[in-house]
Amino acid sequence: MKLLILLVMLTSCAALPQNLLGKIFTFPQQTNTAQVRLTTSRQNLKAVTVCLRSFTDLKREHSLFSLATPSKINDFLIYKSSDDTFQMYARDVSASINELELKQNTWHSICATWDATSGLAQLWVDGKPSSRKFTSTGSINGTIVIVLGQEQDAHGGGFDAKQSFVGMMCDVHMWDYILSPCEMQSYVDDLNFTPGNVLNWRALEYEIFGRVLLENRLMVCH
Repeated sequence: MKLLILLVMLTSCAALPQNLLGKIFTFPQQTNTAQVRLTTSRQNLKAVTVCLRSFTDLKREHSLFSLATPSKINDFLIYKSSDDTFQMYARDVSASINELELKQNTWHSICATWDATSGLAQLWVDGKPSSRKFTSTGSINGTIVIVLGQEQDAHGGGFDAKQSFVGMMCDVHMWDYILSPCEMQSYVDDLNFTPGNVLNWRALEYEIFGRVLLENRLMVCH
């Protein structure tokens, strides 16, 4: 019985969708194990918008959102590669997004979009858009594995601690269409917006592995 309780504590599994409004995932240390896996029944995507909020003091490269299928390890990846540069991957093809400032120890709203027909990807940081860049055309197909906190170098694994996320993350949403600039701004301002229809922070199915904490988001007093 004690062993069973310990296993439940070490691996938290939310079998039913959970409303995480006002909650955050905290990744407190660099590891190649700490992760949150997000569940979706979708296996075909012709367009993607992902929005999330992150807080970190990392200056090294790290993954913010990793979606893999058996045929494409980086089917959709948001990756911070240096101080002012992001790498966006769609269908295993990357595009560099330059000169988007991301200050340390500050909450940032990050949104990324991609369209399977045009192959164009775009990143939005705190409501400011990047140039649109070509990545790859063709739909995302197959069994989708979505991971927060690690970058997948294999379908559901192949993690490198030096690419791991250390910090806090919340308000993760994913849509199967491109959000308009006005909808994007509503998300950034935390106003009334349509929740993600692929991933919805207010009805999220997830599984925690390793040392990741689900905590209340504490607001700074002024």
